[in-house]
Amino acid sequence: MAPRLSVVVPVYNVERYLVECLDSIAAQTFEDFECVVVDDGSTDDGPVIAKAYAAKDGRFRLVQQENKGLGAARNTGWRHLTPGTEYLAFVDSDDTLPPQAYELMIRTLDGTGSDFAAGNALRLRTTGLTPSHAHRRPFRETRLRTHVSELPALVTDRTAWNKVYRRSFFDAAGLLYPEGILYEDAPVSVPLHFLAERVDVLADPIYHWRVREDGALSITQKKTDPRGLIDRVRSMELVREWLQGRSEPEFAEYLRAYDLNCLVEEIPMFFWSVPDGDRPYWEVYQRHVSRLLHAIGTERLAGLNAQLRLKYRLTLADAMNRFVAVQRVHLLVRRSRQAAARRAAAVRRPAGARA
Repeated sequence: MAPRLSVVVPVYNVERYLVECLDSIAAQTFEDFECVVVDDGSTDDGPVIAKAYAAKDGRFRLVQQENKGLGAARNTGWRHLTPGTEYLAFVDSDDTLPPQAYELMIRTLDGTGSDFAAGNALRLRTTGLTPSHAHRRPFRETRLRTHVSELPALVTDRTAWNKVYRRSFFDAAGLLYPEGILYEDAPVSVPLHFLAERVDVLADPIYHWRVREDGALSITQKKTDPRGLIDRVRSMELVREWLQGRSEPEFAEYLRAYDLNCLVEEIPMFFWSVPDGDRPYWEVYQRHVSRLLHAIGTERLAGLNAQLRLKYRLTLADAMNRFVAVQRVHLLVRRSRQAAARRAAAVRRPAGARA
């Protein structure tokens, strides 16, 4: 009989963290699972660790391939799942899960019948766990049997690993992770939010997302890597192309909502890194972001606030020296406001309270 849950763990040169990751999966209070570990051509001892784990725990299996990247490794894991499993989850091999994560999500899905459950996350550092800013808005409160059209903040729920999918739903969607790019989560995670009939949103933290502190920066920590910018724009384009390809009338509105999120939240993430980049990075930003703005439609800029309109118009005009000057002023203003907020908090703090 097939286990109820399949877990896919892509592995590439993370031997320092792999035992902790696999231990957290093995320690799940929901025990009826299989874990397919995909060695994506690691050059360290990660495969040795995975083989040892598979030898001592029959729920773990190791699949090996030449290095193809995270998206390809996830797809390989999906292709090697036992037929007939009911649920599917993905875990990145440097992260961990709290012990009751899968029990909570599967118990919820059993009760609601939703297509998938998505949960909150904490950032994992050597000093401990802290809230994930990226997950704050969509997971502020638990909402069962909801949808991105009812909870628009779910459009920002782009990560692959804070979810348990109903396997029949995931397989029928026909979406695989794009290969050969970074930020491959969104072109699957975001469309599945739109495709789902109902989604369970859990405020409980069900995932510990590691901040790499070993000198090997994660994708999201390489702020001025041109490839990261190029691939993130491409990730947004892939979501847009998928939405544009749907014939159902509601998807036109979904596309408008997604474009607005790109304009007010996702593209502005680049603004803060541009002043720290060199001129070739500025050129990459200007070229790729301008392409995306033209695809969305420059007429959409009129509905944005003055600050965003200014930065987008400077981008489109290739006035990058002015863009950087404006952004540096805004950075100083933001830092000043943050310092003022810290001072105000210190004044309000009761006497004798620790900082």
